[in-house]
Amino acid sequence: MAELTITFFGTGTSLGVPMIGCDCRICSSTDPRDKRSRASIYMETPEYAWIVDTGPDFRTQALRERLRRLDAAVYTHSHTDHIMGFDDLRPFCFGAHDLPIHASPETMRDLGRVFLFAFNGENRWPGYIRPIPHLIDGPFFLGETELIPIPVRHGRAHMNGFLFRRRGEALAAYFSDCKEVPAEARAQLRGVRHLIVDALRHAPHPTHMNVDEALALAREVAPGQTWLTHLSHDLMHAELEPTLPPGVRIAYDGLKIEI
Repeated sequence: MAELTITFFGTGTSLGVPMIGCDCRICSSTDPRDKRSRASIYMETPEYAWIVDTGPDFRTQALRERLRRLDAAVYTHSHTDHIMGFDDLRPFCFGAHDLPIHASPETMRDLGRVFLFAFNGENRWPGYIRPIPHLIDGPFFLGETELIPIPVRHGRAHMNGFLFRRRGEALAAYFSDCKEVPAEARAQLRGVRHLIVDALRHAPHPTHMNVDEALALAREVAPGQTWLTHLSHDLMHAELEPTLPPGVRIAYDGLKIEI
């Protein structure tokens, strides 16, 4: 088994691609790489497995990937396209198993408000989700993998990107929703093996990086490989990828990276 396997459960923006009511050429594309469910990644090591965000498509994504193993859920922020599949974590609590939930204080507060039935301690019947909250206030470990939270700017949301390290080596970094990565964080990311970063569209956006901004971050960080994610219906995979510089590719739903 690989040291770390990353599966892109979803690579789309909040509306997904195709978008409801849209007949544009990308929403109508027959290329499966242009079918983008809401952004999420699944990470598996020999000793531990976790999901980063559970959007509205989590159930479909989990069925597509035949998900059988899950030891924890980690959340970047509490926007609806990143949390609304939360209750579909229930099968991993069957048999009265607790499920660790890792989130910032702000995101945990919102999870507790939206999914009050799960967090209020009153619904502990078999088959219900049994979340055990773990507040992210600094680096923490899942198995032998160190997760380093990196706060980034994403509108008014409290958003964490993550750097994933094993045995001191920076294997991957994930920034699904961000407009800007602070200078001190960019220094932490230099030389990471895989950088996964928001690249919503070509035109500027107030709360997301566009393609040019994502490429600028990649040039500064100089990772082994950059993957663009959280893509809108403005970007066609087959047209954009050939124009990208060496070492930069577009992620797509179902893509697996083995490190």
